[in-house]
Amino acid sequence: MKQKSDVVIVGGGVNGCSLAYNLAKHDIDVIVVEKKYLSSGATGTCGAGIRQQWSTMENAQLAFKSVKIFEKLSKELGEDIEFRQGGYLIVVHDKKDMKQAEKNLEMQRSLGIKVDILNSKQINDVVSILDVKGMNAIGATFCPTDGHANPFKTTFAYANAARRYGAEIYTHTTVLDIKLNKNKIIDVKTDKGIIKTNTVVNAAGVWSKEVSSMVGIKLPNKPFRKEIMVTERMKPSFEAMVISFKDGIYFSQQQEGQIVGGIPIPEEKGGFKTLPTFSFIQHMSRTLTRYAPVLKHVNMLRHWTGFYDVTPDSRPILGESTKINGFIECNGFSGHGFMLSPMVSKILCDYIAEGKISEILQDLSLERFKDKKIEHEMNVVG
Repeated sequence: MKQKSDVVIVGGGVNGCSLAYNLAKHDIDVIVVEKKYLSSGATGTCGAGIRQQWSTMENAQLAFKSVKIFEKLSKELGEDIEFRQGGYLIVVHDKKDMKQAEKNLEMQRSLGIKVDILNSKQINDVVSILDVKGMNAIGATFCPTDGHANPFKTTFAYANAARRYGAEIYTHTTVLDIKLNKNKIIDVKTDKGIIKTNTVVNAAGVWSKEVSSMVGIKLPNKPFRKEIMVTERMKPSFEAMVISFKDGIYFSQQQEGQIVGGIPIPEEKGGFKTLPTFSFIQHMSRTLTRYAPVLKHVNMLRHWTGFYDVTPDSRPILGESTKINGFIECNGFSGHGFMLSPMVSKILCDYIAEGKISEILQDLSLERFKDKKIEHEMNVVG
């Protein structure tokens, strides 16, 4: 293990690896420390969706610019990340939902996002297998440039490219402590050795709260178990991700034909619960077949759990601490770190490498919770 680095990133998910890549491209000496294997946390258990349809400006901006990067990322990294744009169809169930959708659309379009509102008769033009009456839909929003990518391939493509530029990535290595001299970072202690550094990026997902506590910072993040399932392969029949914020369901069909999707169980209350539940199987099956009755005879092959790292406003925490010099937060994505990662890593790289402070970093800093002047993200499943 190297004993010194300009930057140490804690967490080997997509955000940690993409930031390592961007920093290494700037000739900055960077080390990634991951306690298990790359993408072993939220990245490797996510639904792989990439959408730009948000209710808050910051999330929409990050997503819009991330999609622009995703569109060229396979070529840039030299590996196929399986990015495809089949769109997101977001179901609208009542007049209240429609009012929020119209408000969102106005903001989204102001950023250049191509999104439309569909009436109930137009829904099947996008996803033919949906039962519009069964899912109680009065309409939907649809953005054709939303899509999917492979979270594992994306993370490893970033990691491989980062290594080519000189980054070091240590897996199965646990951070035990972060040593300070007053309010400045001196080194990071791991179970494999000590790394001298003045800059640490906390990209540890649901374990970010534990990492921040090492330097005396308290994060408001809370872990919430999320369960996802995959079916057997079937004939390709739709390309869009279908999602409902009211019912909490999302599902899409992969290129190989499997249906992948998830839904929160009604009794879920948060915490580090890792076991899959039978309640999920029941709730997901009933809701999915109400939305698409044609799927009643499709077999579910397996299901698994992951975690949302949830903040009080369901928006990420980004940027340098005002208390500890060189300690940078990159967490609290509330289930959406994969889709925002390309632009998040670019913004943080610009800050670390060149001192550029974007408006998004200011708006999404931890300090926003101090005055409680926050805007809650409405477009979150579960």
